Amino acid sequence: MIQYTPANQLTLEGFEHPFDLALDPDNRWVKLAGLIDWDELADIYSRNLNTEKGRLSVDVRMVIGAMIVKHKLRLTDRETVATISENLYLQYFCGLKSFQPEPAFDPSLFVEIRKRMGADVFDRFNDVVIARSQQLTPSGKRLMQDRSEPGDHGPGEPEDPDSGSRQEPSAADPPPPEPANKGTLKIDATVADQQIVYPTDLGLINTGRQESERMIDLLYTTCGLSNKPRTYRRLARAAYLAVARKKRKSKKQVRKAIGTQLRYLKRNLGHIETLLDRHESRRFPLSHRDQRIYWVIQQLYIQQKHMYDHHTHSHTDRIVSIYQPYVRPIVRGKDKANVEFGAKINISEYGGMSKIDTISWDAYNESVDLKKQVRRYKKTFGCYPELVLADRIYLTRSNRAWLKSMDIGVVGKPLGRPPKQALSAYEKRKLRAKRNQRNLVEGKIGQAKNGYGLGCIKARRKDTSESWLGAIFFVMNLTRLLKIGEEYFFLFFRRSFVVYNRVAGQLCTVCSYLYAQSVLPWTGQATLKAG
Repeated sequence: MIQYTPANQLTLEGFEHPFDLALDPDNRWVKLAGLIDWDELADIYSRNLNTEKGRLSVDVRMVIGAMIVKHKLRLTDRETVATISENLYLQYFCGLKSFQPEPAFDPSLFVEIRKRMGADVFDRFNDVVIARSQQLTPSGKRLMQDRSEPGDHGPGEPEDPDSGSRQEPSAADPPPPEPANKGTLKIDATVADQQIVYPTDLGLINTGRQESERMIDLLYTTCGLSNKPRTYRRLARAAYLAVARKKRKSKKQVRKAIGTQLRYLKRNLGHIETLLDRHESRRFPLSHRDQRIYWVIQQLYIQQKHMYDHHTHSHTDRIVSIYQPYVRPIVRGKDKANVEFGAKINISEYGGMSKIDTISWDAYNESVDLKKQVRRYKKTFGCYPELVLADRIYLTRSNRAWLKSMDIGVVGKPLGRPPKQALSAYEKRKLRAKRNQRNLVEGKIGQAKNGYGLGCIKARRKDTSESWLGAIFFVMNLTRLLKIGEEYFFLFFRRSFVVYNRVAGQLCTVCSYLYAQSVLPWTGQATLKAG
């Protein structure tokens, strides 16, 4: 059986729509909008804005909501604005009071938003989401300390001097005891790959040569010279394609092609310097972007010439992208790719929530961040973790000693000789169960890369790329918050149902007793006993 609606039977005027009905309260965007602390997020975002000067900004909730929609649905900037203008629930989520078909703002504003927010703003957003999730978590499973008690306040929050219930401690009073360690901290590091062309020495030099030829054409037009400098671009491109198109290239062929392209690039750089010297205008002829590319090309030539002369393939602060020179090659030794190109980030995970502790564009040993991650855990929850689960690279001698001094447990292979008495089967299963909990942070990394685009960062600037990274983990935490909220409401209604059954049962017992008392005078004791 085939079902099909002909095109001539479907018209826009005859299409039935539910726009006159109320929104569905069970919609995911409606639920998420009720769980987010919008006022706190708006206050954090507004700290970077001028409240007295400048034109009126776009609604702050619209900005934050559009950023959430973009990364949750993995849309481009233009698609995000178009999707919000088409969807009723997304407009409600972003704070609009009524449906409007016009775009809320221009898509190019996303770039300025990413510049303004940065990774630090999203980190504070994550603190708000974590605090909200702790409110929805049952009291027995909460990690965050109760801040409602007298004398207790959150990290970084000063005591209220006007409160009558609080007194300033004197110098003779002993310091308050440290709260007991609680919770498990899981940490790991990964690389967030940038969306760049896979770098090869020959391809980078060819791209630099093409950009130098474009600048020569631009400077020749502005200088008004009679003779244009020779660049031999046709011969240079033919020499590049003769090697680049080969499926199998020998080392000798690649080295010869690199030397040829280096000589063409050196000639072009000399022409650019000559044209800049002949330029008579006081204003520099190149735009800011072209100046930056010109500087990168010069550094690229210096690095590639050094590696070509010394027969090596490594260089300090090696440039792998002309348009994103801050990206560095990071050797990870993974099965998929031995070298990755992007920012190296160190991640902490606790209770399903995850945060970025470090963003570095240079390769470094992630073990140096363990102490900082433990201290950030205490800043968030008010206590140190009871257990730290980390990879072997984190468990250095100094880190083990520091964790032991803080009474923090660690699961890992012990140093030194193995013990003479082997562990029992029960102890092995228990140790394996603890060690397997570290897979949760590995799962968070996989979720971020496969579901939210952490493995392909499409921003073009360093600051916007860091903002992109922070937004991904912020949206992941919101997804977890939505799940916690659903579990909370389910638990609430289940407890309410249990209480209702108990109250109903007690009422039935009371009614039965009263009914029996009212029947006794009429039927007599003998009838009741017989019954």
